[in-house]
Amino acid sequence: MVLESRKASFKKGIDSTESRRRRDDTRLTLRKNKREEGLAKRRAMGAATVGAIPSNSTEQLISAENDSTPVVGVSGKKVFTVADIPSLLPVLTNQASDNDSLLEAVKGFRRMLSVETNPPVKEVLDCGAMTYFIKLLERTDFEMIQFEAAWALTNIASTEHTATVAEAGAIPSLVQLLRSPNADVREQSAWCLGNVAGDSTALRDFVLSAGAMEPLLLNVAQPASDSLLLNAVWTLSNFCRGKPQPDLSVVGQAIPALAGILQGENRNAMMDACWALSYLSDGSDDRIQAVINAGVVPRLVSLLSDANSSIVTPALRTLGNMVSGSDTQTQAVLDAGVLQHVGSLLAHNKKNVRKETCWLLSNIAAGTHGQIGTLLESRQDMSSVINAVRTEVWDVRKEAAWVVCNIATGGAEYHVKCLVDLGAIVALCEILDVADAKITLVALDAIKSILKVGDYTSFVDEAGGIEAIESLQHHENEEVYEKAVEIIEEFFGADDDIADELVPEASENTYSFGVSDKMANNVEAPQGQPLGMFNFSS
Repeated sequence: MVLESRKASFKKGIDSTESRRRRDDTRLTLRKNKREEGLAKRRAMGAATVGAIPSNSTEQLISAENDSTPVVGVSGKKVFTVADIPSLLPVLTNQASDNDSLLEAVKGFRRMLSVETNPPVKEVLDCGAMTYFIKLLERTDFEMIQFEAAWALTNIASTEHTATVAEAGAIPSLVQLLRSPNADVREQSAWCLGNVAGDSTALRDFVLSAGAMEPLLLNVAQPASDSLLLNAVWTLSNFCRGKPQPDLSVVGQAIPALAGILQGENRNAMMDACWALSYLSDGSDDRIQAVINAGVVPRLVSLLSDANSSIVTPALRTLGNMVSGSDTQTQAVLDAGVLQHVGSLLAHNKKNVRKETCWLLSNIAAGTHGQIGTLLESRQDMSSVINAVRTEVWDVRKEAAWVVCNIATGGAEYHVKCLVDLGAIVALCEILDVADAKITLVALDAIKSILKVGDYTSFVDEAGGIEAIESLQHHENEEVYEKAVEIIEEFFGADDDIADELVPEASENTYSFGVSDKMANNVEAPQGQPLGMFNFSS
């Protein structure tokens, strides 16, 4: 039976919340969460680009930028190790230390923490040096040491010891330094806050509650350098990231700035802005609408043709989130021309792009009949989706199956017939034997919907579907088992019923075929013989 009221009456196996699927599978903890957009934390191996450091400090910053490699090079920079802690720590703790000595001591710790492999973070923490790094953030008269201290804290925050930075009281000072007159200090502070926010939702909310959003947005609006813009936008994306989501009234302030970055020329910043928008739009309809209202949909759609998959992926993710919302929000994405890009996206060399594309299409397929019709207008694209159900890697195959199943269960009769013409029955029958019970169940629902539209039992039979469905009567999942039995009984049980009515019974030289009462009322017995009895001895 075709469902005219899709959202209210989805059959068992596919309901209104399942047909449109938000990205619940991405709701993982943030700690060390490697995804295509990169790490939630970044280590500061090199210094920020030289910007607003006063002229008398520029030479020092350039020197710092060149000394991050933990070897003795032409510059003759000393390699600092744990063995140097006893000589460095007294300089930090001695209030009588002059500025030059103090700076060199902080640099020593910072270089120690900047080594590429196994930095001695625990040893530095155990000696109590971090407390002094945090105190040095307040040295407004000594910007270079603020910079070095923030750098050291950034690298501590990039490890599993992130929480110690917040617990030691660094966050208020780092937030204050986002307003520093020194652009490099602002950048390094933003970087450190990004690492803290990227560790967990609790620390993210702690940073936001400290008032970091407003001064960070000032740096996004008027960056002193491309490097500052990039780090500020990356930090902004971490402010927006994670489940449970941050308060929209706080992070929603960032949406206009992110929309502006999409129109800019810094492509790395554009990538992080797209990720931030994907986090902001991943949720309730009001969050989706806040992003749509910023006017970003046409730009996001245009980015789908970008040559860089690192930009395509978050743009596609954001649009996919939008079509998981209301029908009106889905229509806004369709009106922007998203389907014009589907062909190239389905053929993309990145598996994740193909997967995200099918996910987006599956949510459009859960829309109105008009939206489903728009989706089916490109028979070539839909043929590619159906082919993906049969031939793609599993992650893509599964999402493609949802596209077909949503159309079959939520579309009009002519939509279902279009699917059949494109070979959907074969694809659905071939996916019945997968280990994913949810996919098996929705495929069964789709097959049932197709069989209710027309007499396609022979199509299912030729595709090996009857045998596959019969085997599912022994499935360990009760819902799958029940659905398989239901389909067999409703569409493929007629022959068995007739056979049951015609079981022969022997009586001397005659056979009785046990004709049913209904048949008996319409059949005359041969003269001289009881109804249902045939004599083969004469």
